[in-house]
This record gives sequence, C-alpha cells and structure tokens, in this order.
Amino acid sequence: MDLRNILSEIGKTDPEVYERLSSRRNALKSFGSKVAVAALPLAVASVFNKAYGKTTSVIIDALNFALKMEYFECNFYIQANSITSLGLIPAADQPGFNAIEAHERAHVKFLISTITALGGTPFTPNYYADHTSAPPYIPLAYDYRASSNTVYAPLFNNVFSDYHTFLIAAQTFEDSHIRAVNGQMATWAGNAVFSQMQQLLATEGRHAAFIRLIRRNLGAIAAPEVPAPWINNNIPPSFPAGSSVTSGNIVLQPFYNGEENTMQSGVDISMLADTASTSGYVPVLSASAAFDEPLSQTTYNNLITPFILP
Repeated sequence: MDLRNILSEIGKTDPEVYERLSSRRNALKSFGSKVAVAALPLAVASVFNKAYGKTTSVIIDALNFALKMEYFECNFYIQANSITSLGLIPAADQPGFNAIEAHERAHVKFLISTITALGGTPFTPNYYADHTSAPPYIPLAYDYRASSNTVYAPLFNNVFSDYHTFLIAAQTFEDSHIRAVNGQMATWAGNAVFSQMQQLLATEGRHAAFIRLIRRNLGAIAAPEVPAPWINNNIPPSFPAGSSVTSGNIVLQPFYNGEENTMQSGVDISMLADTASTSGYVPVLSASAAFDEPLSQTTYNNLITPFILP
C-alpha cells in the first residue's frame, strides 16, 4: 500500500484536512494516540459527521465492507473460543484469542455506530435479525469448514478440532482482511474516519503477528514459509509435515497473490542499494514484505464466499 498516495489524496480532496484534524484535537485527545479502535467509545462516531459532513455513499459502502469482514472474523473466533472444552486452543494461548475476540466484537460495534452516525444502514449478515439488540454471533451465517466446497473442505474440515488447521485458517483470514482494508484506505482518505480505520488496521495487524508467532513456535519454520510477523513474498501458510493435506499451500495461494510485488510509486525496491546484502541490493523477500498489497472488494468476497452460507 503506497502511503504517499493516500496522503496526497487527502490533500487533493480536502486542502484544509490537517487544520480540521487539528481543530478536533481536543475532542479526540482523551482517547490517546495509541489506543486501538477496539477501546474507542462508540460516541466517537458522531465526531466524524461533524468534522467533515462527507457522508457519501462510497465512504459508507467501504465501511460496510469492513463491517462484513469484522462479522466474518468475529464469528470465527467466537466459535473457536466457545469450544475450548474440547481442547482446541491450549491454555497458554487462550488469553490471546480471548483478547482477539473482544477486539473483533468491539470493531463490529464501532463500525455499526460509525455507519449509523454517517447516515448509513449497517451491513447485516444472513440470518442476522437486529443489529441494535442481537449480539454479533450468527452461527447460521458461516461455515468455516467450507463443507460444500470441494476445494476448501479437505483443508478446513477439522478447523475446530485441529489446532494447526485453526491457526492456518486464522492467519489466512487475518492476512486477507488486512489486505482488503488496505484496499479501502484511499476511499476513506479526506474523511475523519480515515485515522480510525488506520487504528483498526493496526489492531488486525497485531492479531496476524500473534498467530504467526504461535505457528512459528510450534515448528512452522520449514522453507519456504518461515512465518514472520508479516507476509513474506506471496507465500501462504504450509500445513505441518505428515499432514493429510498435501496441497494446502496451492489451495491457499489465491489469498496471497499479488504480495510478491516489489514496485512502489514506480520504484523497484529490490533494485535499491543495500550494503548489508550479499547482492548489494535490497533482497526481493524484504522488498515484497515491506508493504501489504491491497485486495479489492470483489477479490476478497470471492475468497471468503465458500465460508458464507446462503
């Protein structure tokens, strides 16, 4: 994602954007510059409308797309955490996944409040009755085993009974979520919601890093993956040696296509000088890992459709 393009777009759409943000500092400073969206009071949504009044359908549509993603992940973690009695998540890791679930629940509430404050109608998943009263858990809306899909079912049919499979699914969902939110950032540029969505994105990034660290500590360090806190090149997660799934990386490849890009703002990062590298240039792996490449709404929706019940 090219941050300079985003900042440039802010200036184009609203030359007074920085002054406006500054004038709102007193209204927002109590929330703290490092507070994640998960902890923000829902009342902050009302500030967006007052600050800009740019309640365009495009902005709301992008927020609803983000809400769709948050519902998807929220239900995934609620379901996983609710079956701890079966031993899916080890006790040492459970506090981390409880925190992730709490974040996802808060993100859902935050986006609903923001969309409503901007004059929009919040997205509701299939089988969801009333977002103003019902909790964000809709078990009838999702099938994370992808039972009816011949491509994904062999990979995820034991997603809630095998910890390695659960972690691979969680990492894949988080990585694609981050890329899809990145794909909407230019849409939010110029509106006060932009900074809040950046905080939400940072929280999701911590989720992905946490999951990747667990997988690395469990031994998922075989080449070519070697999990880092970020996506390396366009390498999908690999199933453990001896797993009955032998083509998992091939099936998951579409979630990572495009991440091999090394071009940013017309500059090939892999051609920049790097005296610490044996080649004298920035390694391709490092160049591709430096940015999360955006996913379009269409691409993301196609990827997760097998996990959503009609």
